[in-house]
Amino acid sequence: MTGGISALFMRWGWIERPDDLQYVEGIVAALIATGALMVGWGLSRLIYLRLAAIWEKRAGYESPLARRRIRDMVRRFTTAMLIGMALNLYPWSLIASVVFGLTLAISLALFVNDLVRGVRMPDWLGTFLGLATLISILASMFGGLDPITTAMDRVGFDLGQKRFSLLWVVTIAITILVLYTAARVVNRIAGHIIGSSDGLDPTQKLLGQKIAGVVVIVLAFFIGIDTLGIDLTALSFFSGAFGLAIGFGLQKTIGNLFAGIILLLDRSIKPGDVIAVGDSFGWVNKIGVRAVSVITRDGKEHLIPNEDLMTTAVENWSYSDRNVRMRIPIGVSYNSDMQLVEKLLHQAVDDAPRVLSQPAPRVWMTEFADNSVNWEIRAWIADPEGGMGNIRGDVLMRVWNLFKEHGIEIPFPQRDLYIKEMPGMGRAAPEEAAPLDSPRSA
Repeated sequence: MTGGISALFMRWGWIERPDDLQYVEGIVAALIATGALMVGWGLSRLIYLRLAAIWEKRAGYESPLARRRIRDMVRRFTTAMLIGMALNLYPWSLIASVVFGLTLAISLALFVNDLVRGVRMPDWLGTFLGLATLISILASMFGGLDPITTAMDRVGFDLGQKRFSLLWVVTIAITILVLYTAARVVNRIAGHIIGSSDGLDPTQKLLGQKIAGVVVIVLAFFIGIDTLGIDLTALSFFSGAFGLAIGFGLQKTIGNLFAGIILLLDRSIKPGDVIAVGDSFGWVNKIGVRAVSVITRDGKEHLIPNEDLMTTAVENWSYSDRNVRMRIPIGVSYNSDMQLVEKLLHQAVDDAPRVLSQPAPRVWMTEFADNSVNWEIRAWIADPEGGMGNIRGDVLMRVWNLFKEHGIEIPFPQRDLYIKEMPGMGRAAPEEAAPLDSPRSA
């Protein structure tokens, strides 16, 4: 076919000898590569918004940067596919193959770089995998990878029947990075699909996300073992000691893992619950593999091991019902109008915004104390994660203003001190000394 085109071009006078055909094919390849770039640009403009919408729906990640990356990935992948088809349609000369090879390698390298960075992997990882893709494609098109792999395999040593070389290290590193990137993408998509499901409650969603994450990691591990060709039976000699070491070393970790799964299964503690464990009081932010994150009203985050929540008493304010009752004691003077006091206390608690109307607040006279008549306000709230101190302070401030407005006295303890005798009391006062310059009496 090349000879026919060469003869045709020579007959038309476009080339003087068959060797000049490679320059013509190089120009044709450059035009085809330009056309592929333009087609990729146009197609990316048409469909990238739809692909971005699908990604945002499945992965739950929306940003202008993600849309730009998807647009660039569509353009580069389309260009690479068109160049690959053109390469297989005709036995191109060396110059045309170089043009196509550079275009294909650069497009796929940039595609891999955008893909890795798009799933929030480090920038250096995207650069590394992009360069590895570029070198692999160029090497495979011009001479193959055998010279490179042979040179890398020479750098190493033999240990028994196993060869440890630079090629072995690079292969393991690239395999781990690729599987880790793929696992993160799959885990993110699966987690968002489970999290956006309407048929599951928050606890079931969290449990499903954790199980999906474990399954993805296990699958990635076995795929990596199979890809690298590692024979696990070679480790059978060390399996007993290794398993025993893991059993003792990871005893607490495994215990916390299963304790967290049990907590999610029986729904005794869920994200958003308000709990008190020992001196820690706050709302549950996250149930992790090892510990439960509890955020206090002071903004401090306490990490409580899952096993502690299984073995110690936990006060859950929102386990079966989110309504929590608070008590506010108040004392008034014996001279106060008790019917007016009761009315003002009801008014103060009824006007508080977070207090529920059902169940209705209650006001009770509780005690005739030494210095005051004690009352107690009992009111219900439905958002204990919002704190108790602020609602108490709001009600007390309303009580203070109403009491001050209606002349209700809030007593405070008073003590009368009787001093029976002071040191030196009852002694005669010493005579005043006469001035030194006064005249003596006769």
